Amino acid sequence: MASGAGFGRVRTVHQVRRGSHKASGTGSGRHLARPVVLFVSVSDSAPEAHIIVVGAGAAGLAAAIFAKRRSPDLRIAVLDGARMPGAKILVSGGGRCNVTNVSVDARDFNGGRPGSIRHILRAWSASDTATFFRELGVPLHEEANGKLFPDSNRARDVLDALLGESRRLGVELRTDCRVTAVTAGTSGFALETSRGVMETALVVLATGGLALPKTGSDGAGYAFARALGHTIVEATPALVPLLVDASAPLQFHAEVSGVSQPVRLTVHAATRAPTRVDGSLLWTHFGISGPAALDASRHWLRHQVEGRAPLLSANLAPGTTFESLETRWLDLSTRQPRATVSRTLATMVPASVAEAIARHLHIDAGETLAGFTRDDRRHLIHRLLEWPIAVTDSRGYTFAEVTAGGVPLTEVDPRTMASRRCPGLFLVGEVLDVDGRLGGFNFQWAWSSAKVAGDAAAARIS
Repeated sequence: MASGAGFGRVRTVHQVRRGSHKASGTGSGRHLARPVVLFVSVSDSAPEAHIIVVGAGAAGLAAAIFAKRRSPDLRIAVLDGARMPGAKILVSGGGRCNVTNVSVDARDFNGGRPGSIRHILRAWSASDTATFFRELGVPLHEEANGKLFPDSNRARDVLDALLGESRRLGVELRTDCRVTAVTAGTSGFALETSRGVMETALVVLATGGLALPKTGSDGAGYAFARALGHTIVEATPALVPLLVDASAPLQFHAEVSGVSQPVRLTVHAATRAPTRVDGSLLWTHFGISGPAALDASRHWLRHQVEGRAPLLSANLAPGTTFESLETRWLDLSTRQPRATVSRTLATMVPASVAEAIARHLHIDAGETLAGFTRDDRRHLIHRLLEWPIAVTDSRGYTFAEVTAGGVPLTEVDPRTMASRRCPGLFLVGEVLDVDGRLGGFNFQWAWSSAKVAGDAAAARIS
């Protein structure tokens, strides 16, 4: 695209068919076929902005900041449908905003190819993020599992720093300005908005996904990307609590609601290797939550949408094996033969969970270790190591922290975040089919992809 090329008023619209509107499949591994793409004939007058960023969340604000730092003379506008931008930043991390993690690697993410993710992360590391925010007056501190939070423990400070830097640089932020369509022209793009048509040379899609719709996430970016030639990997919630069938055998979640314990969760699915997640599990009245459940949810839901009938089980005594547990039980039986099975079990799992396990396995409350048969002991040990959890679904996007699915990373150049399907289009953040585990990784993906796209878009114009 030539420097300075812009839009005037839209004169004609030409339809170029690029495949059927019909979906090629419902599984997340199968993409939706490309629909009609609109190419708009335009005049050569100057654009209203050299770069328009659609979405004023973490990735959108950061992309605008990085582009403006790279080329201060560019006119850059950020459009957002909300009156107050950055709502998702404000509610993240319990209102504290887990900005990033001390250690971030491609293995912390799902969806895209690890090599491409690694390339993007290397362009802007977690250390770079910490320095960036420190220079904006928001120093970070480390908490459990390497999570980095602002020293103030206020998500508002993170958002205010981004907005303040945007203002300082001269980025134009238009709130309450909902984009309804993006069309590619001979020399740029036309964006239909709730405040009229805007024209620009380059577009950065930073629209997020579907998670936390109360913050304004509505999946509109998927429609924009599809209309500009991209395919879409079917979306599902991720980092979301899971619903459990209370009527299924051995399900006791409602009986111990509010109890937390360390577990290893395993997601089983036909034709795929099991996925194992370690962490804390929170039993709830509806099913399971907590870090382990949130990290496992992505895998269970992806298998479900791809038709692989996933199963979930919990190792309630993580870090042990069948042999080590049996040795421990036998040793206790020798030293404390009159101890009850229930009380002994309570030394391995929370007391209320031990009671629930005993009830569901029909272990008598007065059963002693001396009277506990070999078969019953081994049955209990097997159950401790692999307790079935009858997941039926998730709590949905309303309670999800992120979206899995979106624009395949293969359709974006990882060196620039530029679309391989539509010249002049850049894609960042959650709109892409990349999602990280719990712990600040999704924010780091936003910062890293925004840095790559912001620099590349500014360089293209300059």
